[in-house]
Amino acid sequence: MNCMNQLRIAWLLPTAGLYWQPLLSEFTRLFPQTTVFAGLFPGFIHGFEESFLLKEVGGMKVMGRNKPSKTYSSFFTYLPPKIIVQLLDFKPNVIFSNAFSLWTLLALLFKPWGKWRVVIICDGSSPGVDYQGSWFRLLLRRIIARITDGFITNTSAGKAYLTEFVKARENSIFARPYLVPDIRALSQTIEESKLDKVKQQHPVFLYIGALFPRKGLHKLLKACSMLQTKGYQDYTVLIVGRGTQHQELESLVKTYNLENQVKLVGFVEYGGLGTYLQNADVFLFPTLEDVWGMVVPEAMAFGKPILCSKWAGAVEMVVDGENGYVFDPHDSEELAELMIRFINNPDLINKMGEKSQQIMASHTLEAVSNSLADVVEFVWNGQQKTV
Repeated sequence: MNCMNQLRIAWLLPTAGLYWQPLLSEFTRLFPQTTVFAGLFPGFIHGFEESFLLKEVGGMKVMGRNKPSKTYSSFFTYLPPKIIVQLLDFKPNVIFSNAFSLWTLLALLFKPWGKWRVVIICDGSSPGVDYQGSWFRLLLRRIIARITDGFITNTSAGKAYLTEFVKARENSIFARPYLVPDIRALSQTIEESKLDKVKQQHPVFLYIGALFPRKGLHKLLKACSMLQTKGYQDYTVLIVGRGTQHQELESLVKTYNLENQVKLVGFVEYGGLGTYLQNADVFLFPTLEDVWGMVVPEAMAFGKPILCSKWAGAVEMVVDGENGYVFDPHDSEELAELMIRFINNPDLINKMGEKSQQIMASHTLEAVSNSLADVVEFVWNGQQKTV
């Protein structure tokens, strides 16, 4: 096939998060014959309706998930085998399949019949999802890697895991952030009325994400209590999101006497997050473990300095001391000291925020789509790439 843009591309995404939509939309502009197969689909973001072809397969079940903890929970995701019938009907040339899932395994098993190429989407690396201590899972992943045509990963840590543990061919791995934001998608609704009700003191530190132990919010509140002890009260921490830890965090706010500084905003629609990102001075990400952390590049796109946990995959987007600081989330004292730097030196906010925007200038959706086009060409034509 001479025209690359005429290739038929399938994306297999068990859970197609909202943040995928801008990328899938841009990718479809390059490859019009793209179809996204999703186990669960939350609906289109306003403005992205019908920007790519979606087929919701349904039937996805998560089994054996443990109570939310300080690491990723171990669980098994059942995905309906009928995906193969749909793939054989669609006849893709290249399949992008999420991680080492059942759908990935099925796509690889039926490769000889479908004559397609398979690219595995590996967001990154972290102890809770790598299963380095499970010989069975590691063996299975190594077998999968032998018959996989290519890998994409957001991080160099993801590439290291694939080469060192999964034993994937190094020249088949494309490591560069592909989960990057679109400011338009985050700015579909106005949430100013909700923000107006929140009394704020600058600088405003913002967290966006789920509220459960793995996100390290209890450590953040401990850091805030240390600020209180040191006499720092003129700042605000906005916590946007929902989860099982909400009541516990509310209790900690009262215990530490932080009612004037820490505000639990609750859930905000994806299209309204831009209002909070625009309003914030500094973005905080105290996670104890995250394979990526989409909120980090989202905040950077809005020109915000980042205080990022060293256990987030997206920490690779932070140049320590230039567009933010990297910290150990288990060390609340360290986080408190970094927050104090911004409180005492507000000029750092604009300086580091500008650096964040400069970094994001090379991580546009267009650039990512062109990079993915290189992946397609590599697996389809078997061309070598420079690592």
